[in-house]
Amino acid sequence: MKTPAPIAAALVLLFTVSGRCGTQEPDRLIVTGAAQNKLIPISLGGFNGVAYDVLKFDLEVAGCKVVSSNNAAYHVFGSNDTTLKGYLTVAGGTNAAAAGAAPLLAMHVTGAPMRALAHAFSDGVVAKFGRRGVAQTRIAFKATFRGYSEAFISDYDGANAVQVTRYGKILAVPAWSPDHSTLYYMSHLKHDFPFLYGHRLATGNRFTIAEYPGSCMSPAVARDGRVAMVLSKGGSPEVYVADATGRSPRQITFTREGASAPCWSPDGQWICYASREAGPARLYKVPASGGPAQPIATIDAPNSTEPDWSPDGKTIVFTSQNRGFKIFTVPATGGQAEYLCEGEDPSWAPNSRTVMFVKRRDSDQSYSLALIDVPTKQVKDIPVNLGNASQPAWAR
Repeated sequence: MKTPAPIAAALVLLFTVSGRCGTQEPDRLIVTGAAQNKLIPISLGGFNGVAYDVLKFDLEVAGCKVVSSNNAAYHVFGSNDTTLKGYLTVAGGTNAAAAGAAPLLAMHVTGAPMRALAHAFSDGVVAKFGRRGVAQTRIAFKATFRGYSEAFISDYDGANAVQVTRYGKILAVPAWSPDHSTLYYMSHLKHDFPFLYGHRLATGNRFTIAEYPGSCMSPAVARDGRVAMVLSKGGSPEVYVADATGRSPRQITFTREGASAPCWSPDGQWICYASREAGPARLYKVPASGGPAQPIATIDAPNSTEPDWSPDGKTIVFTSQNRGFKIFTVPATGGQAEYLCEGEDPSWAPNSRTVMFVKRRDSDQSYSLALIDVPTKQVKDIPVNLGNASQPAWAR
């Protein structure tokens, strides 16, 4: 099945915007040190409709707080018609640009839909604050319907969602290839057994990664294309590593109680996973080439599952199942865990600052996607209704 046209169109759109932004490299970092952990008060004026809504959402995801002009440390203002004109100034009046004062950032972007123009400008503003914006990134996720689930792709804020699979079967744990051309996932496509597949987004062509007796689950892809997965073909579920096509899988964990949810360190040297071999679930890491597993301490966050290693290599985010589902971070070397929020299925953004996660609604047992700015702990719900969405994976 061929991937619907909107995916290709969205890629062209993002590249077009990047080429026409005229984004200036930050000549200085306005916000540094401990201030990176505080919400930045900004005013937002002059924009309307989609542009305003997108900018407000993007900037709040990045750790800003929209306040009145009198209470702002910085002004973000401009106009939008077919072109978006945007400016960033230090607090002191939104007419600074017109009065001749040099703005900290001036961007005129055109040649794409307004949503994309606003994303481009917000990333420019965030860069001036010494932060990496994620407004022009994409995610994959699982959407669940009555009795089955499918893989979807969308912009990071849920807009422009496109359904990738139409199997009418159970599907889980979508994962991106390093070049974002392929999705890996588990599906009960054949005879209702859980096998692993790769899916070329440009063509819709599907190929088999793992098709063994028992369970084939939890694909995770390294930056060099190697695939870690959980297979139970030898008995208990264990982590195996194979090449990008799934050939010659090599078992690298040997547990008494099985392993789950592998993820890669960004340098490809380690795989983190969860296991109950010592009682309640906890995190371990094992060399990707094989060797002894090492426990990762998650102090004050028992029953740890669903790890995801930050792209900068410093931090692991995970779910703690203890009187509900809660999300924590811990240094990659282990130690004191830091509570973020209630939720599950965490996935790091490319900036190693933002985490997407899943909120569970107890009233009807449904799910929705949300974002948290880790240093400030500001949470934003995804504004677009994606239905019963879970298991997000950020393209990074």
